[in-house]
Amino acid sequence: MTFKYFFDRLMALIGLLILWPLLIVVAFFIRIKMPGGPIIFKQKRIGYDGKVFTMYKFRSMTVGHGGSSVSVAGESRITPLGAKLRKYKLDELPELWNVLIGDMSFVGPRPDVPGYADQLKGDAREVLKLRPGITGPASLKYRDEEELLAKQADPQKYNDEVIFPDKVRINRYYLHNYSFFKDIQMIICTVLGRKMKYNNELI
Repeated sequence: MTFKYFFDRLMALIGLLILWPLLIVVAFFIRIKMPGGPIIFKQKRIGYDGKVFTMYKFRSMTVGHGGSSVSVAGESRITPLGAKLRKYKLDELPELWNVLIGDMSFVGPRPDVPGYADQLKGDAREVLKLRPGITGPASLKYRDEEELLAKQADPQKYNDEVIFPDKVRINRYYLHNYSFFKDIQMIICTVLGRKMKYNNELI
């Protein structure tokens, strides 16, 4: 995946150079609509080979909410502007910096907070051989994850027992069946909000 690594960094640089006006606009609205807190949300996540790195996103929640690591649609801690940023994935634009410096990839497993991926056992730990991605097959399948969790009686339990194990399964398949052209297709589907066939399922 050496080509993937250099492709990611080049495209991240190009993306930042092209999208910097949008980044400034989003930052401006966060400062106006969500005062009293930082524009950029920083959090420790588990990355390549189980190493911890700092992930950057636009802040979409209230300051000091102290909530669960699992986000559910409609939560009071998610601000109205934050909900729009999350819906259109604009909150994830600062992750281009993570891709540029090599902490993340465009396509791969979403980076988990400590206590999930770093606690995997046996063959499931294979997913740590992948750099976390802005998007990926599991992200596409669970693009409406927050809405799905909102329908559950116990969102945390449903995430831990159903969604997370399924994401591990999908990401292990991605590791063993890597295709650069599938990566491009996933990026396009993410941007356009479309579905695609992957491993005999619609994601």
